[in-house]
Amino acid sequence: MGARKRLRSEERKEANKSIYLAKLNGSTSSPRKMRLVADLIRGEEVLKAANILQFHKQDASNKLETLLWSAVANFEEKSGSDWEGAGLFVKEVKVDAASMLKRIQARAQGRAYRVRKRSNHVTLVLGTQNQEEK
Repeated sequence: MGARKRLRSEERKEANKSIYLAKLNGSTSSPRKMRLVADLIRGEEVLKAANILQFHKQDASNKLETLLWSAVANFEEKSGSDWEGAGLFVKEVKVDAASMLKRIQARAQGRAYRVRKRSNHVTLVLGTQNQEEK
């Protein structure tokens, strides 16, 4: 590895030390349904977001709640401090479309309709009150 490449890699690693995120790839709900739930927790504190997700009726909320606690665990692992006193909040929730399963549904008179089973990728980033003040 060259010097420039190594320096760039070290800079990237240093920048990623202060980013606390969790990813969910290939979730089997449609991106539209997942975005409806993700919009509810964007910008909220972790405990309030967890309560919103716990008592929401859509299935996507269960997956997002698991992802939220995974991001909190990643924060504790990276920073070495407890999450309760850190003032964590949901900084960013990004829902992107993933691959689509294409199936065929039989219809009348020998026709066939295409059924698209959509999936998504979710990225959840946590921020602390200290980072927001900077």
